[in-house]
Amino acid sequence: MRTVDRIRVHAPFARVFAAASSVARWPAILPHYRWVRTLDDGLVEMAAWRPFVRGLVKYPTWWVSEMTIDRPAGEIRYRHVQGVTTGMDVVWTMVEDGEGSAGVDVEIVHTWKGPTWPLIGKLAAELVIGPVFIHGIASRTLAGIKKAAEGT
Repeated sequence: MRTVDRIRVHAPFARVFAAASSVARWPAILPHYRWVRTLDDGLVEMAAWRPFVRGLVKYPTWWVSEMTIDRPAGEIRYRHVQGVTTGMDVVWTMVEDGEGSAGVDVEIVHTWKGPTWPLIGKLAAELVIGPVFIHGIASRTLAGIKKAAEGT
């Protein structure tokens, strides 16, 4: 399973990177995040809502990831180590517009072999978990980071 979400943020790189990497602040700036907790050894516990039916129904999601930040490379990486998505790799890449127009292209790529459920694990990942849950949360996260960084 591979999902890719992208957005262009019209703000300086430093502001965009700070909003994306300061995950403890996410529940304050991203309404679909229930909580983010920093654990020991570079682990972060995250929980979000995946809304359905125009936001009337919310499905809770939860996972724990190893998080690494590489500001010079413009990358934030996660490796899911607990939750349904254990084994998932996530890479955030932020690239500043070279034309000096205070713009940053942000991309999130999720890759995963799927859950270890017999017979249906791969199908569940490719047909439901990736396009419905992962994309649903990642697209909202990018929109919220954009809003926070642009100050709108």
